Amino acid sequence: MNRVVLTAQIVERQALRYTPAGLPALDLRVAHDSVVQEAGASRKVSFEMRAVGIGAMAERLNRIAVGDTARIAGFLGPIARGKSVVLHITELQSIDPQAPEPAATVREP
Repeated sequence: MNRVVLTAQIVERQALRYTPAGLPALDLRVAHDSVVQEAGASRKVSFEMRAVGIGAMAERLNRIAVGDTARIAGFLGPIARGKSVVLHITELQSIDPQAPEPAATVREP
């Protein structure tokens, strides 16, 4: 399974572009900060990553301001001719940045 769900802040948004097939596409950078439990200890996790929205999702993402926080979900795909990955956003839910975020928990099998 290839599914990613996280709360992230939009830290950079490029101009809306169009794919060769004519679909709107929007390239973003998102930042995530949380505290997770791993091997019985708390661990702070902070990172930025590339993300993209295609089609109607690109248009929705284009209406979100840089600095806004949202709950996003999608899948990881390769960046053309590279070994890096980009998060393809397929679900988006705006959230209140003042609402407390529960600590993320990673469950080991």
